[in-house]
Amino acid sequence: MTDSTLVEEAGRLFDDTVALRRRIHAQPETGNELPATQATILEALDGLGLSIETGRKLSSVVAVLDGDEPGPTTLLRGDMDALEMPEDTGLPFASSIDGRMHACGHDTHVAMLVGAARILSARRAQLRGRVVFMFQPGEEGHGGARVMLDEGLLDRHGTIDRAFAIHSIANLPSGLVTTRGGTLMASADEFRITVTGQGGHASMPHDAVDPVPVACEIVTALQAMVTRRVPAFDPAVLTVTRIQTGTAFNVIPEVARCDGTIRAVSDASRDLVVAGLREVATHVATAHRCSAEVELADNGYPVTVNDEEAAARTIATAASLLGPDRVMQMPTPVMGAEDWSYVLREVPGSMAFLGVARADDPHPAPNHSNRMMVDEQAMVTGVALHAAMALAP
Repeated sequence: MTDSTLVEEAGRLFDDTVALRRRIHAQPETGNELPATQATILEALDGLGLSIETGRKLSSVVAVLDGDEPGPTTLLRGDMDALEMPEDTGLPFASSIDGRMHACGHDTHVAMLVGAARILSARRAQLRGRVVFMFQPGEEGHGGARVMLDEGLLDRHGTIDRAFAIHSIANLPSGLVTTRGGTLMASADEFRITVTGQGGHASMPHDAVDPVPVACEIVTALQAMVTRRVPAFDPAVLTVTRIQTGTAFNVIPEVARCDGTIRAVSDASRDLVVAGLREVATHVATAHRCSAEVELADNGYPVTVNDEEAAARTIATAASLLGPDRVMQMPTPVMGAEDWSYVLREVPGSMAFLGVARADDPHPAPNHSNRMMVDEQAMVTGVALHAAMALAP
């Protein structure tokens, strides 16, 4: 059974947890270089008796706590980076940097993980094994987790036996914990299709090779391709989000570009869609005397897959800690993506979602919204759950 006093201890840290979250929220940094956030974390961990390392290629922090008894090594993660977008919440601690916002809850992730480090450091005598606290930059498309793995995260601190992470969700009820075994989140790949024809005068398309209708036909054909090739119970989503072409109303351009994203819940469906994307784009273009080049960004994240046993342990631990009415098993994956997926490919572990919706908001803005808000009281749950997962046998 989980020690119920963990929630009380997390509650006593509430003011400090909120202050840290607000400090990070007001100074959002993006990408893999987050020097101010890193300095804030190092300051918050000072005096806890942790062995601390910082990253070489990114502003990561790895802090290690050794318990007084032998046992498993548990990896706990909090991602640190913000998004490149405006903030329109009107909060007194809103972003002080134009065009940047903590709109995905990573500020809460850092604050909750620091709170857990404080609780576990005070309980060193009860801790069996070791805890590795992973403060990770660059989750929002920069693959910070992969960089940390390349720098030896899983090799420098003995064998990592299990891994756990929490992600705040802005439109789930506050304090609700939910997860599932198996596929939790989709893969994510960015693509660009460049359709090349032959420019000319808009009044004489027969003397040109117009790439614009070809690009439009490719977009439509790709939607049909996904529905006809990908199994309905192993779904994928392909979305074209931007079409760029042309310079003037009377000029047929030479080039049209289509950008978009692919999401899938298995490697098999991911591979099907990528292959189909290339085939459809090139052959539709050829049929209209154009050429098409398909490029995929190299920063695509794989499917996030929870270990079945680890997910079951997460649900049981959360139910024991919080009560079964605050824990829910997810029926299906979600189509968002996470670079925590790289860790779960190497270590048996799980991610759980934590609801942070404010009770006074009947229509809470979702993650990645310029109006995303957080019920900070939910962080008490997150702090306690992190600590409970490390203390669990």
